[in-house]
Order: sequence, then C-alpha cells, then structure tokens
Amino acid sequence: MAAMLNAGATFPQMTLKLTDGGSRTLPADLDQPWTVVLFYRGHW
Repeated sequence: MAAMLNAGATFPQMTLKLTDGGSRTLPADLDQPWTVVLFYRGHW
C-alpha cells in the first residue's frame, strides 16, 4: 500500500490512462491549484 499524504505534502506525479485512449498527467495537467481527484475503480 502506498504511503498516505500528510497535510501540506506535494501530490506525487502520475500519468493516468483515460477511457478515450488519451492520458492525463497529475498534477501537471491541472489548471487550478486546488483540485479534488476521485479515483473510482468501477465494478469488477
């Protein structure tokens, strides 16, 4: 399990594959300094 972020910690850079075939790199591709990121694993 990955380590939890503490208050004031920098969000780690990660690249996510999107369902349309594209990708999004967080946090570099975000337009706002404050963003909520929700990870939904879906129904398996």
